Amino acid sequence: MVDVAVLETASLGDRSYVAHDGATAVVVDPQRDLHRLEAVLGEHGLAVGLVVETHVHNDYVSGGLALARRTGARYAVPAGEDVAFERTPVRDGDELAVGALTVRVLATPGHTADHVAYVVRGPDPGEPAAVFTGGSLLFGTVGRTDLVDPGRTEELSRAQYRSARRLADELEETARIFPTHGFGSFCSSAPTSGASESTIAAEREGNLALTVDDEGDFVRRLVEGLTAYPSYYAHIGPQNLAGPEAPDDGPVAPVNAEILRRRLAAGEWVVDLRERRAYAADHVAGAIGIGLEGSFATYLGWVVPWGAPVTLLGESSEQIADARRELVRLGIDHLGGAGVGEPADLVPSSERASFPVASFTDLAGTDDAVVLDVRREDEFAAEAIPSAVNVPLHELAGRLDELPETTLWVHCQSGYRAGVGAGILARAGRDVVLVDDDFDEAVRLGLTAE
Repeated sequence: MVDVAVLETASLGDRSYVAHDGATAVVVDPQRDLHRLEAVLGEHGLAVGLVVETHVHNDYVSGGLALARRTGARYAVPAGEDVAFERTPVRDGDELAVGALTVRVLATPGHTADHVAYVVRGPDPGEPAAVFTGGSLLFGTVGRTDLVDPGRTEELSRAQYRSARRLADELEETARIFPTHGFGSFCSSAPTSGASESTIAAEREGNLALTVDDEGDFVRRLVEGLTAYPSYYAHIGPQNLAGPEAPDDGPVAPVNAEILRRRLAAGEWVVDLRERRAYAADHVAGAIGIGLEGSFATYLGWVVPWGAPVTLLGESSEQIADARRELVRLGIDHLGGAGVGEPADLVPSSERASFPVASFTDLAGTDDAVVLDVRREDEFAAEAIPSAVNVPLHELAGRLDELPETTLWVHCQSGYRAGVGAGILARAGRDVVLVDDDFDEAVRLGLTAE
């Protein structure tokens, strides 16, 4: 059976893969921080024979071209993609030999117009294939179809339905499915099944594209389920078409109190990487908090204007390094600087700030609290506190003038987005209370009842 090593990028909800025969590897949809891949290759003693992309990605900058150039491996990209670099263009039905492995290309348009899947088999024809489905067939659902062009969403949704069914029809029931998206990625059209592994047989039982028999009904349900996705996606595709190089891993310039003072006065973005309660208790005034413990890169890329200078503040140099690795996956290579230490190490007490943290129980016991819900519109529509104002987090910085000039109790689903939102409000000089609590508690307390 084809051996497959999984490289998970939980913060973006994606997976890359290394399929191998014990000596030679096929690397699928690699992310840009290649050190993780190189560690897996070294651990198994593998040489890279082929690097493949299922599609041109919108949610992360690929490491495929840099890896292929570093290793001398062939770089396979769907032939229909108008890339600006040399590669091996692959089309439906193509077969590539890599060591003892055979890689067959299946056209699976839908997530993108030129999307392909790769069916990898070993020398034993009786063993199940490993099928790398990218943004086509996911665990329980399929990839979203509105990223290429909103005007083509229905067309690509129909193609996605047919692609999923083609995979199910042409592959054996025991074929193992390895999607790139669907582990929290906004590239998924709907929540996935939550499985960590799957087969064609399992997907026949529970995948939306394989259990809804009417194509029109499937398209309607898929399109109705599409929600907002990060604005930085518009900048990722062009980087991947141009051919991204390996990221610059040079040192980040240190910042002191005077530099921070100037940058904050100029309206630049300073981002505190600590956990949200630590940030709320004490932070550099004017800095926002986006904790590394959550989807850090996703929300930084979504709330900070693309291309704006960013300065990071972390408790340690390791925290800064972790943040940089997250950001290079979005193509954010160059930082304005970094400060290391607690807020008290960086600026005097007169230049620090804090705000209170509360629970939904505290909110229930407070009269006349003004509640700001920073969840997405679809989440708010499903269930919400009736008196709450809804401004999704990714729109908050541009809609501050719509909010009442009073203390705002900010909440989301789990507290993470509310922490980011509270920081944006505090940066603008607004009074806030962070409701760091699970929304299920608000439901339990009856706060969502009319």
